[in-house]
Amino acid sequence: MPDEGDLIARSARDHWDAIWGKADPDQVSWFEPRPEVSLRLIEESGVASRDAIIDVGGGASLLTRQLVDAGYEDLTVLDISSRGLAAGRDRVGSAARDIEWIQADLLRFEPAREWDLWHDRAVFHFLTEAADREAYRGALRRTLAADGHVILATFGPQGPTRCSGLDVRRYSADMLADELGPEFRVVDSLVELHATPEDAVQQFLYARFRRVD
Repeated sequence: MPDEGDLIARSARDHWDAIWGKADPDQVSWFEPRPEVSLRLIEESGVASRDAIIDVGGGASLLTRQLVDAGYEDLTVLDISSRGLAAGRDRVGSAARDIEWIQADLLRFEPAREWDLWHDRAVFHFLTEAADREAYRGALRRTLAADGHVILATFGPQGPTRCSGLDVRRYSADMLADELGPEFRVVDSLVELHATPEDAVQQFLYARFRRVD
């Protein structure tokens, strides 16, 4: 019999599979034709082209395609939805074979390796329960190299309170720093006004962290 965690993970997977099953990847509210802020923060982190980057909740984001074009060689995309990952592979085309695609529940992720940079645009803000945020931090600690970088984007203080039928939490940079704890030092943060495909405006908060002893 599956335990409660299995049932919750299955519910989340089914929810996002349903979203991707009926949505055009270019029409979801979080779509970016070019993820300018993420690309700039990754470049500013100083990671080399051969350093390992993981995009959690990456799904059908165009970030991976553009990191390939920028010359990054060790890329991983993790998503709970197999349909989201399939859409991401289609976007990347023939380069998909050189990328690691992982279908997994991030909150229960047990990696077999480490990455130098963790990128998350719009996963963390869905974690409204304290226990889920603690599970996220555990996955981050298990996954990130000792001196690794974290780029975390959530809805900002004036952002939406719901997305894709789910409640979300809104954050300032100080709130994100408190959530990650003293093991992660804030390097930079900024607010972006994201225009959705339907011309609505959503406030996002981006923060870049460095893992420290």
